[in-house]
Amino acid sequence: MNKWWAVAAGWLLVAGAQAAPPARVVTLGGSVTEIVYQLGQGGRLVGDDLSSLYPEAATKLPRVGYYRAVPVEGVLALKPDLVLASEQAGPPDALKRLGDVGVRIVTVPDTPSVDSLKARIRDIAQALDVAPAGETMVAGIARDLAAVDAIPVTNARAVLLLNRTGALQGAGGGTAANEVMAMAGLVNVLKDQQGYKPVSAEAISALAPDVIVITSTSIDASGGVEKLLRLPGIASTPAAAHKRVIVMDDLLLLGMGPRLPLALTELKREAAGVMGR
Repeated sequence: MNKWWAVAAGWLLVAGAQAAPPARVVTLGGSVTEIVYQLGQGGRLVGDDLSSLYPEAATKLPRVGYYRAVPVEGVLALKPDLVLASEQAGPPDALKRLGDVGVRIVTVPDTPSVDSLKARIRDIAQALDVAPAGETMVAGIARDLAAVDAIPVTNARAVLLLNRTGALQGAGGGTAANEVMAMAGLVNVLKDQQGYKPVSAEAISALAPDVIVITSTSIDASGGVEKLLRLPGIASTPAAAHKRVIVMDDLLLLGMGPRLPLALTELKREAAGVMGR
């Protein structure tokens, strides 16, 4: 506790000398960090969290742990004058403690929707005093999404799998994965399920997806595409029979950040390619 207050006191001395606009920013959430860079404000960042994987410069910054388990002392040690946090960041007590010692916390929307993305961009741009740049980014994304809509869809029955703990999980409704699949013209065979849940061999076999979508990290954790397709349940699916597996970067696929049009373009084209087999 004494150490915590010592760090807090040190932060307050620095914060008192800071002038607006914010010059020492910590971001909590991968898409939050990506938006800051896309706004041309990466030079203000003094730290981010482990989910901040893009651009590469974000991975070179001091890390404060994972945005869902924010360490108060780690954030204060970076002496930020602004913390930009995904609404999914926490725990709530950690953010409250940061606010209690005078750290400016701006929490931004982070639900899986285009409207949330636009609001996130605007809120971040406003907090960084670059609101016009935020509007320019929002307009660009809207224009690019309109172009993506013109790309034909396959309406293929698909499942999106993650491997975070060694066991495969399937993405259901209410997830970024479900939203991205729907926008890309894929039919999520697990859409009636809520959230990410373990998927059994029997279930995946019965669902018989035509396409498997999986993140790069998850395919590595699963031992590669060939090993994945030999797993019980998956081996009997049309996706396995025709080797229809789409592997995409984790943050690009699930972040629903400023690269969303790129993610949808890639997913649509990959789906069209594998369904041609």
